Amino acid sequence: MKRIKLQKSKEIFDNRVPESQIGMQHSIPKDCTILIVEDIVSNFVFISSILGSLGVNCEWKTSGYEVAEYTNSLPRLHLILMDMLLPYDDCFSVVNILRTSEQFNDVPIIAMAAESSMDQMAKAREFGFDGFLGKPIDPDRFMIQIQKILCGDPVWELN
Repeated sequence: MKRIKLQKSKEIFDNRVPESQIGMQHSIPKDCTILIVEDIVSNFVFISSILGSLGVNCEWKTSGYEVAEYTNSLPRLHLILMDMLLPYDDCFSVVNILRTSEQFNDVPIIAMAAESSMDQMAKAREFGFDGFLGKPIDPDRFMIQIQKILCGDPVWELN
């Protein structure tokens, strides 16, 4: 299995996908699986429907507690999208647990947050996330953001 290793910059920028790149095709790995960690059902349905249009398999967990245990049952995982405000869990401790697992320490983990601010983005970077996507998610932009992430390009965007 090919692992995607993202380069981490020390600077934080709102590196939006340029409008000229929207609609550009990046290759999605065959049999791509993305784990969505989101406690709001309607958010999961929205995100998974967009990813499904890209041919991506989506898995879903509602809490960080479930993530560490569940990821070990997956033979292949390309990306984790994790809401920063999970009930009963600290998303930062979940990221730490995943980073200590040899099987998943190179899988990109992207923070998603409704409280989209430079402070939240900085906190996500500090605690080991590989990218940041602010909510609400723009469906057109989200497709390109995911394609970039899966190709190894970092995405740190407020919205």
